[in-house]
Amino acid sequence: MEPVKIIPCLDMKDGRVVKGVHFVDLRDAGDPVENARFYAEAGADEVAMLDIAATLENRKTRLEWARAVADALGDVPLTVGGGINELGDIEALFAAGVSKVSMNSAAVARPEFVRESAEEFGRERVIVAIDGRRNAEMPSGFEVVVSGGQKPTGIDCVEWARRCEELGAGELLPTSMDGDGTLAGYDIPFTRASADAVSLPVIASGGAGTLEHFYEGVAEGHATALLAASVFHFRTFSVSEVKEYLASRDIPVYL
Repeated sequence: MEPVKIIPCLDMKDGRVVKGVHFVDLRDAGDPVENARFYAEAGADEVAMLDIAATLENRKTRLEWARAVADALGDVPLTVGGGINELGDIEALFAAGVSKVSMNSAAVARPEFVRESAEEFGRERVIVAIDGRRNAEMPSGFEVVVSGGQKPTGIDCVEWARRCEELGAGELLPTSMDGDGTLAGYDIPFTRASADAVSLPVIASGGAGTLEHFYEGVAEGHATALLAASVFHFRTFSVSEVKEYLASRDIPVYL
C-alpha cells in the first residue's frame, strides 16, 4: 500500500480562508499565506486551495492568491480549484507555481475539457472534484451538484467518476455536501463508491472531525489521500498527530 497523503484545504472567499457547514454559514479561518506557511512547517504532504466563489461570481481563480500561497508553501505541492474552464487558466496557474488543478463545474458542463487538460498538461496534474449529495433516485444514491453545491445536475456520482477516469483525470476529489463541515466523519459510502468505481487515486473530503475519521477514510472509504479543513484550521489536530495516529493503526504515511 502506498503511503496516504494528508492534505489541508484552504477554502477561499474575499481573500480569506473560510470554513462552512454544508457549503454555507461561512466563518473566517485566517490568512491564506499564514496558513500555507503553517501547514508547510507542519508536514502537510500537499495543500489544496479552492476559490469557492469563483464559479458563482462568474470569474477566474485569483492568480495573486495562488501565487502567494504557492510561494509560502515552498516545496509542498499546491492544488488550486475554482473558476477554471479554459486551458489558458491552467497554464496561468502552473506559471504561478501551482502543481495541480482541480475542476468541477467546468468538467460537468463540458467533459471534453478534462481530456484536453490531461493531454495538454499530463493527467497527473488534473483532478476532477465531484461534489455529491444523497439522492435516492440516482443508481448509486448520490447526485453530482455544481456551482458551489447550488445546482443539481441529474448525474449519478459513480457514473461520473468512471467517466472522468475515461476522460483522463489523474485523481478524483469526491466531497460530500451532506458531510461538509459537520465534523461527523467522511461520508464513507460516498467515498467508497467513488474509489471502488475507478483505479485512480481518490481523495476523501468533507466531514473529518476525529482521528478515527481519518482512519475510516482509508480503511473503509478506500481513499488514498485525506483532505480536511476545520480540524486543521481551528487546531483540533495537527498534521503530525493525524499521521502518528494513522501509523499506529498500520496505515502508511509520509513522515
